[in-house]
Amino acid sequence: MNSGRLLQCVVGAAFGRRLQYSDKTCGIDLYFKRQQPSFSLLAARTMATAKGSEEKGHQNRLSFEKSPYLLQHATNPVDWYPWCDEAFEKARKENKLIFLSVGYSTCHWCHVMERESFENGEIAKVMNEHFVNIKVDREERPDVDKMYMAFVQATTGGGGWPMSVWLTPELTPVYGGTYFPPDDRYFGRPGFKSVLQTLKIQWEENRQKFSDSGRKVVEILKRASALDAASSAVPKPECIEKCFQQLAKSFDSKNGGFSESPKFPQPVNFNFLFHIHARNPSSEIGKNALDMCLFTLKKMAKGGIHDHVSQGFARYSTDERWHVPHFEKMLYDQAQLAIAYSAAYTASKEEFYADIVRDILTYVDRDLGDQSGGFYSAEDADSYPTHDSKKKKEGAFCVWTFDEIKRLLAKSLPEMSTSATLADVFCYHYCVKPGGNVNPYQDPHDELKGQNVLIVEGSEEETAEHFKLTLEQTRVFLKEGCNILYEARQKRPRPHLDSKMLTAWNGLMISGYSKAYEALQDKSYAERAIKAANFIKEHLYNPQTQTLLRSCYRGEDGSVVQISSPISGFLDDYAFVVQGLLDLYEASLDDRWLEWAEKLQDQQDKLFWDTESAGYFTSPATDASAILRLKEDQDGAEPSGNSVSCLNLLRLSSLLERAELRERAGRLLATFSTRLARLPAAVPQLAVALSVYHDSPTQVFVAGPRDSEETQSLVRVAQTTPVAGRVLALVQPGPDPEASPGAGLLASRSEAVRRMRPSGGRPAAYVCRHRACSLPVHSADDLRALLQQQ
Repeated sequence: MNSGRLLQCVVGAAFGRRLQYSDKTCGIDLYFKRQQPSFSLLAARTMATAKGSEEKGHQNRLSFEKSPYLLQHATNPVDWYPWCDEAFEKARKENKLIFLSVGYSTCHWCHVMERESFENGEIAKVMNEHFVNIKVDREERPDVDKMYMAFVQATTGGGGWPMSVWLTPELTPVYGGTYFPPDDRYFGRPGFKSVLQTLKIQWEENRQKFSDSGRKVVEILKRASALDAASSAVPKPECIEKCFQQLAKSFDSKNGGFSESPKFPQPVNFNFLFHIHARNPSSEIGKNALDMCLFTLKKMAKGGIHDHVSQGFARYSTDERWHVPHFEKMLYDQAQLAIAYSAAYTASKEEFYADIVRDILTYVDRDLGDQSGGFYSAEDADSYPTHDSKKKKEGAFCVWTFDEIKRLLAKSLPEMSTSATLADVFCYHYCVKPGGNVNPYQDPHDELKGQNVLIVEGSEEETAEHFKLTLEQTRVFLKEGCNILYEARQKRPRPHLDSKMLTAWNGLMISGYSKAYEALQDKSYAERAIKAANFIKEHLYNPQTQTLLRSCYRGEDGSVVQISSPISGFLDDYAFVVQGLLDLYEASLDDRWLEWAEKLQDQQDKLFWDTESAGYFTSPATDASAILRLKEDQDGAEPSGNSVSCLNLLRLSSLLERAELRERAGRLLATFSTRLARLPAAVPQLAVALSVYHDSPTQVFVAGPRDSEETQSLVRVAQTTPVAGRVLALVQPGPDPEASPGAGLLASRSEAVRRMRPSGGRPAAYVCRHRACSLPVHSADDLRALLQQQ
């Protein structure tokens, strides 16, 4: 019997058949969006009649927190605790089950469950009397989230947020799920009140059974999460081609992407495919990899998942053609998509992709950027349709009626011989319809009825031809229309902003700006990346212990504030910041970022490396509340910390000649060999690292004065030419370029680098592959030709 089925049996035995159900989805948002209209209407009625809090002036313990998600629940009648020893002690002292609720501030179904259950005085009374209730922001405490999500997924077959888990006073999970409606009504799904009552009775009558089954659950989870450490061999290169074949098989040739609806951007797939193309751009596989990337990225940019008015990308599309999004915008998506579109521009030189890079970074800097240099986490999907509204609706900030657009864009176009208006051109191009353009199946709560989500199904050329305009005129008119709608949108109530600043996601954003600089050579992007790195150093780093913190927050006065007991950084924080610093080093060629990256990598190895079986745990061993430590490999909405770390180790080893880091990367790859061999498409970022491990990085060393135009010309070629596994470094000469060894960190650590110097009094570039280096070249054209050799 597999571990997941065994868990279901163990938990089922503890609770009986009354609470058994299976949620086979990857998230509660997705579960409900796939249901039929009859269910949608029922859910809508439930939301409309949900009881409000009877104690509007009540403030629970969450009012002392800084997390926007926890503060959203600070006025609930539920006696919430944050994740803390005080709550655990209360549960032990009073011998009560713990109810753990995990979500995040821009989670639509978290808001629904709050309105229906946590603001309901009757339900809150049961929760307060019989349970110790803990609320966790999953973005603040990813360790808690992942630990108990493993239980929920194993016992129900699915997961998502809000996550609802009941724990013994010893923090052992005994029952869980995602969203629970307040009453028993949805296709046999138990209502929240029924679950509470049943668990209360079972705990009182079968306490020993609970405890015994809980211990069994933990042991099964430990076995299920343990990796096969028996293999000491790095997986073969065949895994890389298998990953490509699996992605190619799932590719949607009509709409782009790698799944049916709902469709997620999955930037890790782009990272892998761009790498495959760069390895051998003239091969059939290389060409196909590039085509899949460019086609998908273009479809996404034209779709409704892309905000054509306010820039940036929504979390995912509810349909297969990228039209109707789930409207929340997450920082980690913007960061990774900025990298993907930068790579698309570098590979294709199509200005379309460069424009999308600028679009994304315009949104991030304007709407998610803090004056201190950090970046906020997200914007909500829900907002009030008008300033007088009492109820939020999903997408209200973003959608448009036909009449509204006709009124706002009523301007006539003197350049045209017909009576068409700006609205006519705009509505034609963006598929705006009088009755709205949203399929009812993508609108489960009828919140988008009569509304339009802008989407481009044709092209600017087709719009120009239809209205007998020049292409330039068409572009001017469309831009003017978007600008007018943007100004109109700013008068609407804004969605909630999660102003929490997370170290990991800021690290991803440093990579995003650094890669955008390399592709577009816009110095403002490098400057913004540097500002963000300095922000992390000032607010999220302890120089004495050389450790990172997880998060900080925007204070009421706009300052950066911290909670009383700051949360220590997790694996993703270290891995993503190290990656960001390496990318920033290659963009700026400033040694200080490379030095800091090395220090953080060494600290990460101390805190998270499994000395017995290899690989990195997601959390350090210092948390007494952790019932198990997990190792994560799957590359999902974000790449896993292990995947990113593996490539970081290889890059650092290559730059600093630290052979032990390459050896550690090999051990990590061996640890995850089973996943790489069987389902590499689930770990495409790790497959990139495997490719670099086998091929070895391509080292590009430019030797010459930083401020020399000849030096910068060579650097620009290295930055803008697609090269698989490239690492780039600058070696600056000493006072006598022909006699003195190079100055700086690299030269001080590497005998080989000390021998690389300007040649013949001119800056020179050296390209090293498979531990063999080329003769120096001096011109940009020669370097480009050298880099393009297979």
